[in-house]
Amino acid sequence: MDKTYSPHSIEQRWYRTWEENRYFAAGRGKESYCIMIPPPNVTGSLHMGHAFQDTIMDALTRYHRMQGYNTLWQPGTDHAGIATQMVVERLVNAD
Repeated sequence: MDKTYSPHSIEQRWYRTWEENRYFAAGRGKESYCIMIPPPNVTGSLHMGHAFQDTIMDALTRYHRMQGYNTLWQPGTDHAGIATQMVVERLVNAD
């Protein structure tokens, strides 16, 4: 086993598999599967919980796509505008 992980060859192989099996193609007349998510707040630090949550949503979306569902994993729009604006203004004013 290599000491360092090189994702390029692995990702290429899996991407080809997805293309060849038409896993990216949505199924006509199939049910929809959608996950709507808000973006992370700027008011805190990103942590492993964010990565864990995103990994689960990614896996669920890919699984449903492979089942032929019309899938959408849609990042939401701003849901914490005032709090975000305050943090950004504080950072700008600190410079």
